[in-house]
Amino acid sequence: MAMGFFALSVFLYLGLSLDHSSPSSASAASSEAVEITYGTALKLMHEKTKFRLHSHDVPYGSGSGQQSVTGFPNVDDANSYWIVRPMLETLAKQGDTIESGTIIRLQHMKTRKWLHSHLHASPISGNLEVSCFGGEHESDTGDHWRLMIEGSEKTWKQHQRIRLQHIDTGGYLHSHNKKYQRIAGGQQEVCGVREKRADNVWLAAEGVYLPVTKSK
Repeated sequence: MAMGFFALSVFLYLGLSLDHSSPSSASAASSEAVEITYGTALKLMHEKTKFRLHSHDVPYGSGSGQQSVTGFPNVDDANSYWIVRPMLETLAKQGDTIESGTIIRLQHMKTRKWLHSHLHASPISGNLEVSCFGGEHESDTGDHWRLMIEGSEKTWKQHQRIRLQHIDTGGYLHSHNKKYQRIAGGQQEVCGVREKRADNVWLAAEGVYLPVTKSK
């Protein structure tokens, strides 16, 4: 398992674009319902604006001062990859499928920090700040998000409409067309809001989708 993650990391760090590869190299054609498993590295696309969930090693200038999280307009950017991980203290393993209602974590591929939220105010709208925090061996419940699949499907698949609800604050992962002007010019704010809205729906888009591990 460790070697698999290492190989994937090398692939991305070398700047080889997953987005311009053939459908088979990303595990399946877009018309197929690919199941998402732990260990998958993917991009989350904001349904309404089509921006990708994004982070880079730039801290917020307000609030927590932790690593910023934004919505990024371009598809071909390696800073928009997130690895799907299980919650802390669970027996789930790489290759397991993920059911609606499951608590997960998302680890930023490049910086190894976790998608995080708390009660600090977001920079533009004053909603709940969403940041990246911790590291490979540093994670807490502020990194826990509940997967909520829209519709009748039981397990998470590529291109499904989903919401992610933060466990500690109750906020839904949210974005909108409010954009940064300076350091992250052109990128839009990502934050948490406690109400279900059209602006907090996301879809799993580009990525390396690991196969399902069959139980023996």
